[in-house]
Amino acid sequence: MSFVEMILSALRGINANKLRSILTLLGVMIGVASVILLLAVGNGSAQTVNSAISQLGTNTLTVRPTGGGGGGAQAAASTGSTKQITMAVGRQIQAAKLGHVRDVIPQVAGSLTVASTTASETAISVIGTTPAYFTLGTNSVATGASFTSEDVTTSAKVAVIGQTLASELFPTGSALGQQVTVGGTPLTIVGILAEQGSIGFNDPNSVIIAPISRIQASFTGYGAVSSLTIEATNADAVAAAQGEVEIMLNQLLGITNTADEPYTIINQGSLLQTAATSAASFTALLGAIAAISLLVGGIGVTNVMLVTVTERTREIGIRKALGATRGAILGQFLAEAATLTLLGGVLGVAVAVIGAQFPITGTLPVILPFSIPLALGVSVAIGVFFGVYPAARAAAMRPIQALRAI
Repeated sequence: MSFVEMILSALRGINANKLRSILTLLGVMIGVASVILLLAVGNGSAQTVNSAISQLGTNTLTVRPTGGGGGGAQAAASTGSTKQITMAVGRQIQAAKLGHVRDVIPQVAGSLTVASTTASETAISVIGTTPAYFTLGTNSVATGASFTSEDVTTSAKVAVIGQTLASELFPTGSALGQQVTVGGTPLTIVGILAEQGSIGFNDPNSVIIAPISRIQASFTGYGAVSSLTIEATNADAVAAAQGEVEIMLNQLLGITNTADEPYTIINQGSLLQTAATSAASFTALLGAIAAISLLVGGIGVTNVMLVTVTERTREIGIRKALGATRGAILGQFLAEAATLTLLGGVLGVAVAVIGAQFPITGTLPVILPFSIPLALGVSVAIGVFFGVYPAARAAAMRPIQALRAI
């Protein structure tokens, strides 16, 4: 029996019992689609997280106060503490012109109610910073302009607003030039941020950014800042910049024991590497879980082929009596099992490609190029593997016994 004849015989066998074949195809299809889609979900999640971290800049460090470092001017006065990350500390680091540090960008942050004449939004992220903030990552201004260094010096009542917040406060027109009230303080919108991707529950497009001096004067006071963003000269200099900044911070704050450091330095590059490792493990776990459904589909193939062999015992006996070899019988049933799983695999790929066009658990799947041939190859391999026993059982039948079967 030629290869073409084996395939045609397999198709006839599949067509002989349509319902049973369809149910088997569904098992394989679900397994293949699950493998491709779950790997795609893991890959999509990894790309989203990596993109969000990369937007912060892989050549930046973030210095955040720990413990009681964020208590503001009044807290510092009441405790007599001088070990705080303040604007003055940031200026001294900038003035030192460290070899691997390009810029130091202070930030204060809070959560306040922001209102226009027609709408109001609560718990909006309010950030006070300097114009250099808009050069980091994707924090660029899409419409209008950012505030200036002069605005910081004069504590100007101006702000840049995120696109989501702009549309919520001014649904019928542009927010540029309009006035909003932030915690009771009026600010004029001079710019609208470019849209940013989001992960988790916080929308980075629902934010308002103003000169740090204005936010300190109106809300936070002139004590500790929320963070200092340290921009290194390039991505390769981040580790060296971290060492320089840590040494200088300890000198400025009078820290002699590193265990007493009232701050934490976050390296975005290390964070990105850790996220990538975690994402790879997560994707592999999803793939392993999906592979179980493919294995179950393979067991279904074994069951169907055993039934098929039993039903076609007399056919096997007649073919062997007419001279069919063990190899021909074995090949016939293996081809049927492989064809069955291949058809299920192709349908599974189609379902996965269509399903990847829609978000799953809030993540848009990104299909891994290798997952399609891998899933198809595994499905055929499973068909052959789980079809070996039924096929071997058919090939081992003695003609006289097969012809006696009812």
